[in-house]
Amino acid sequence: MKNIVKKYANTPLILRILIGLIIGVILGIWVPQASFVAILGDIFVGALKAIAPVLVFILVISSLASAGTGIGKRFSTVIVFYMLSTFFAAVCAVFASYLFPVVIPLTDAVEKAAPTGLGEVFRTLLTNMVANPVASLMNANYVGILTWAVVLGLAVRNYASDETKLVLKDLSNAVSKVVGWVIQLAPFGIMGLVFTFVDEYGVEIFTTYGKLLLVLVGCMLLVAFVVDPLIVAISLRRNPYPLVFKCFKESGVTAFFTRSSAANIPVNMKLCEKLGLDKEYYSVAIPLGATINMDGAAITITVMSLAAAFSQGIQVNIFLAIILSFVATLGACGASGVAGGSLLLIPMACSLLGVPQDVAMQMVGVGFIIGVVQDSLETAINSSGDVIFAATAEYREWMKEGKEVKF
Repeated sequence: MKNIVKKYANTPLILRILIGLIIGVILGIWVPQASFVAILGDIFVGALKAIAPVLVFILVISSLASAGTGIGKRFSTVIVFYMLSTFFAAVCAVFASYLFPVVIPLTDAVEKAAPTGLGEVFRTLLTNMVANPVASLMNANYVGILTWAVVLGLAVRNYASDETKLVLKDLSNAVSKVVGWVIQLAPFGIMGLVFTFVDEYGVEIFTTYGKLLLVLVGCMLLVAFVVDPLIVAISLRRNPYPLVFKCFKESGVTAFFTRSSAANIPVNMKLCEKLGLDKEYYSVAIPLGATINMDGAAITITVMSLAAAFSQGIQVNIFLAIILSFVATLGACGASGVAGGSLLLIPMACSLLGVPQDVAMQMVGVGFIIGVVQDSLETAINSSGDVIFAATAEYREWMKEGKEVKF
């Protein structure tokens, strides 16, 4: 048994995930009665979601408590990358919507409350920032976790003893080790998630509302493989695709099937470690990216709101569409503070275009129908982008210092 476990651990993780994916597809198509396989996916996602809040809280406190100089500059750089990428994603969605306008029948409204404007979005965001830290850990409120971890980390750095800082460092190493154990179970988790995906939805989901789904997927792939790599190439002045493909292979795949940026934080931190990034830096940059780096959400908000306008015969001029891009960018950054995420921000954007609220909420209903694909790909590009830009910001500083950068 020990030899089997050792051989399993020594096999490349991506190969094990690929094998698990293939087995999951086969079981979903030909052995749909093997419902026990789905439990593996639930356990894997549950374990990631359970350890992620603790990981973020402990690592951020520990990292800030012992942070060296020069960290702040990297933070400012990565925030610019996150926001720039999200805005460009919204702009791409605008042009794609004009090139391939989508008109769909809207019939069934959904009964869910949605934010009425950016004020409500940011009110919720600010409220979550000052939520009880224990409640934030219990409810996986990452805005609150990140806020209190930063505050406590700075307090420990300035007022705690070296022994306390050492205890925090040991604790963060222990939590990181637990995360490593959980990630080793990824092939079984992916197998269970893929089985559930195929068993419940089959291939029909790709034909329902097909054109709208194609525009969304096309925009996300364009941003992921053209726009984001271009930002990296201009910043580092070298071929960005080795870094991009590595991040998609090791972060995007798991994010696609877990459909949770929060659950993928441990995976991203492990990848940052493999890329040789500074733990003090990425332990804060990655949770921050999971909050404000929202390319996929900006695309979803923009495409869906313009489709709603076109379906109502509303003419949207390019100036108003660019304003929509700013609104989608700011709204996407606040999406993590709103129940329902990016879909429930569609009515907010629709109000800018003059789309009635009931029609906008019907569009939200369409979003839930195609969400199994849209949300999966949205999470994949959001989560892998967190690592791409965190690495780019650090590599940029390395190059200024004359250090060698290898992807």
